[in-house]
Amino acid sequence: MDSARAVEDTPEEWPVVATATPFQGNKTSVRTDDVVMPDGSVVRRDYQVHPGSVAVLALDGEGRVVVLRQYRHPVRQRLWEIPAGLLDIPGENPLHAAQRELYEEAHIKAESWRVLTDVYTTPGGCDEAVRIFLARELSTAEGERYEVSEEEADMEQARVPLTELVRGALAGELHNTCLVVGALSAAAALAGEGFDALRPAEAPWPARPFDA
Repeated sequence: MDSARAVEDTPEEWPVVATATPFQGNKTSVRTDDVVMPDGSVVRRDYQVHPGSVAVLALDGEGRVVVLRQYRHPVRQRLWEIPAGLLDIPGENPLHAAQRELYEEAHIKAESWRVLTDVYTTPGGCDEAVRIFLARELSTAEGERYEVSEEEADMEQARVPLTELVRGALAGELHNTCLVVGALSAAAALAGEGFDALRPAEAPWPARPFDA
């Protein structure tokens, strides 16, 4: 690879000659596409269609991150995570969704917001895109706590130093995608140009275009 070439993901779409949706769930579905390869052959690709998600790395004034511990049935583990949730409404502003999730899951509000990073969680088998925000200047939200149910009713909440999350991620003790990516990204930002150099909270997101 030419060292002078920009290392940047670019849009591209290979032709699809047939498509089907063999499963439709409440929030996601499974799609089957017959895709034309560069050599002209056609291969079948099955993947999950996902509305997209947001996550919030909420960092307090003492360098601690708000984390939640929740049971995740597909992996049969109770994972430490950061507040996160689906983009339930097509075209929903991801910042508004992130603010809602921080309130609902942690009963916290934040005055300072930045985009920490954007990721595709499993691009080989799912089109889920996640925007991870950095939230600072935290305080307790006003009003009653949001009523939770199912797995969320058993959630634990804690504040853990960012450095400890980085250590745990590298030691193989923490596995949630948003927590690991968020913690490592925040540490990289701190070691580089600082949080003020991050993108603004309303930065464009081509993977999930949104209304202003």
